[in-house]
Amino acid sequence: MALTAGSVDLTTDLGFLKLRNPVLTASGTFGYGLEFGPYLDLARLGGIVVKGLYYRPRGGNPPPRLVETPSGLINAIGLQGVGVEAFAAKVLPELRRAGTAVVVNVCGADDDEYAAVVEFLDRQEGIAAYELNISCPNVKKEGACPALAPRPTYDLVKRVKAASRRPIITKLSPNVTSIVEIAQAAAEAGTDAVALVNTFLAMAVDLETRRPKLGNVYGGLSGPAIKPIALRMVHQVASRLDVPVIGMGGIMTGVDALEFLVAGAAAVEVGTASFVDPDAAARVVDEIEAWCAARGVAAVRDLVGTLRTP
Repeated sequence: MALTAGSVDLTTDLGFLKLRNPVLTASGTFGYGLEFGPYLDLARLGGIVVKGLYYRPRGGNPPPRLVETPSGLINAIGLQGVGVEAFAAKVLPELRRAGTAVVVNVCGADDDEYAAVVEFLDRQEGIAAYELNISCPNVKKEGACPALAPRPTYDLVKRVKAASRRPIITKLSPNVTSIVEIAQAAAEAGTDAVALVNTFLAMAVDLETRRPKLGNVYGGLSGPAIKPIALRMVHQVASRLDVPVIGMGGIMTGVDALEFLVAGAAAVEVGTASFVDPDAAARVVDEIEAWCAARGVAAVRDLVGTLRTP
């Protein structure tokens, strides 16, 4: 029996964090959140994952840094950011008034910097959790990052977990042979959840100049083109691990998001869609609610992990 949209229970419990609904924004695609205030009510979202923070300000990669592709976008921003001190002084006080969960994407050049960022942020109020970015493919040469192998993943997650008083969500790379093996290493190290997937290592070529279209040569591919692979990886990890999975990769609509939930994700992150439509994340929330109401689904959590496989 159809329900009214307002009667659908969208609340999402990750075990360590309760959200108004299962839709967060993906780091790097939503700035620090405040930039989107003119376009949507941030309180409509389950949460905001701010762009990656190193300890000190970071300029990022040389331009060009963005290239559109069929059904996707390659970025080589290089984790440009303001650093933790400016974030705590200028951004976080405003985010505390946004009315939604704030998750900080944590970066580092080495294990010590990751721990230092978390230790500094632990002294600040208004942060719900940390998303540990160990998987960005456009910072080091040819996409090198800790999430490409189990041991570095385990060591870094364990180090940051020991330094943190808040929950840790480990963001994983799709540029691996076995995503389950990497996710298992993060779980064994104590992560509270895993987020997947980050972007796929990619490049674009200008045939006329015979030069790469990106100043960094390689970048990370996101958008609808990666959704089928991201869905497969989310299902594989959610089927094998007990920790919550936050899914992302090409989510443009509420139906896209619901597919990730059915595949096993407890929540989702909307990324590249925000470049096309600044209101995308909030629209996805509304579309999830409308879909559930039309089909008599009283609580969105009842859909999680319900994929029927042979």
